[in-house]
Amino acid sequence: MIYQMADTAVNPRHKIRDIIGRPLSFYLNMQGEAKERRLRELMEMIEMDPDLFLDRLPGELSGGQKQRICIARALAAEPSFIICDEVTSALDQLVAEGILRLLDRLQRELNLAYMFITHDLATVGAIADEVIVMLQGRIVEQGPKEEIFNPPHHEYTELLLSSVPEMDPDWMDDVIRTRKKRGGLAAAGN
Repeated sequence: MIYQMADTAVNPRHKIRDIIGRPLSFYLNMQGEAKERRLRELMEMIEMDPDLFLDRLPGELSGGQKQRICIARALAAEPSFIICDEVTSALDQLVAEGILRLLDRLQRELNLAYMFITHDLATVGAIADEVIVMLQGRIVEQGPKEEIFNPPHHEYTELLLSSVPEMDPDWMDDVIRTRKKRGGLAAAGN
């Protein structure tokens, strides 16, 4: 499992090598050189230099780097299925996109299946094949992404979809026009 808040999902007093190394020892009984080799492989899989990061503490990493460490820790157990609980919600948009690209690449390379738990419908639209919409612990709608994102919808699904703000690419032009009409922009701005 990859948890939502990487800050609280890792022990701040353990080095990265110990955080990722624990599942290697626990699940695969790896020790010594084999464990060190696998630690380095996992770091490279998450696109972090093992020489720079294995002996650091979590407090020395950014939020995105900590989330990558959580991904490596999940991969250390060699799963075929990973639960991703709001893995991008605590990250800024660019870092979140990098994490999603990483997860997509790892899925293809390692033949992984993910279950994403998220409220972020943009993430769902970008990554999901199948979608389940739940309300108070009960499934209200499920199916292929294309079906769920196109009407007709269950009323709760409709509420979720309508609550997502849509970016208007002309929003700044509209603001400038409105202010010009009111005389709120200086002549130099023309």
